[in-house]
Amino acid sequence: MQYYLARRLLLMIPTLFGVAALVFVIMRIMPGDVALLIVAGEGGRADPAQVEKVRRELGLDKPLLVQFAHWFWGVLRFDFGTSIWTTRPVLYEIGVRLPLTLQIAVMATIVATLIAIPVGTLAALRQDTWVDYVMRVVSIAGLAIPSFWLGILIILALTLGFRWSPPMLYTPFFENPWENLQQTIWPALAVGYRYSAVAARMMRSTLLEVLREDYIRTAWAKGLRERVVVTRHAMRNALLPVVTIIGFEFAFLIGGLVVTETVFNLNGVGRLVVEAVFHRDYTIVQALVLLFALTFVVVNLLVDILYAWLDPRIRYQ
Repeated sequence: MQYYLARRLLLMIPTLFGVAALVFVIMRIMPGDVALLIVAGEGGRADPAQVEKVRRELGLDKPLLVQFAHWFWGVLRFDFGTSIWTTRPVLYEIGVRLPLTLQIAVMATIVATLIAIPVGTLAALRQDTWVDYVMRVVSIAGLAIPSFWLGILIILALTLGFRWSPPMLYTPFFENPWENLQQTIWPALAVGYRYSAVAARMMRSTLLEVLREDYIRTAWAKGLRERVVVTRHAMRNALLPVVTIIGFEFAFLIGGLVVTETVFNLNGVGRLVVEAVFHRDYTIVQALVLLFALTFVVVNLLVDILYAWLDPRIRYQ
């Protein structure tokens, strides 16, 4: 296992380097000139000399390879530079918004897990009964309803039905847990419900396959209770693909909460990446894409390790 972990950690280096190089090139070939945007704004006119001066200050007049080498050397030193648009450090801009997005992603994952595993398990154990039909309707509804639309319904229900709305300013959890949860629980529920629908259907399908295996029939034949057969023998194998879905959905949420954050007026990482692209803020976009890539790589590694814990037959070398 140690050799496997060392090899996977080493493979992260070329992966992240490739992502960094790709996003760097893409941001440079995108239409639009950030120097012109800074000087003149959208659709405005500017003195070419002033634009050229800004380009020199930002280092955009240098060859592309030199720009990349300078930026990547800073990344290796955990210095992502300063925001082209706000002139504040990139790590500061991300650090202000990342805790909110990370908290919602964690809460949505917890909500999805608490819904998906019981719902999928009950649907499989009571196949083709009213319980199965109800659980399947709940899952299909989660797939059919976009999380942002469900968020709008939640806001309408809170404001019109209960005359209540969550605080508009973000409060860190450790400063005031109650105010923090009032603002984050609703987007977490909206995202987690849709997230749970995919995992619940996968849980039902895989558990039905596992319950038809010979070793499960042997466990039934021994006279074991249903709870023992399901929890000790069936669920561990059935959870493997569900763990994959939960892990990668969590990684996706780190950068995929753009619309949900907009609906609930949350100043998270999703909105930051949209604003950075709109303003051609190269440094922030490059740092965020690298963060998203690192999240996917780390989650992928953790999922593989969890596989070995759930299924003792899996051995990494």
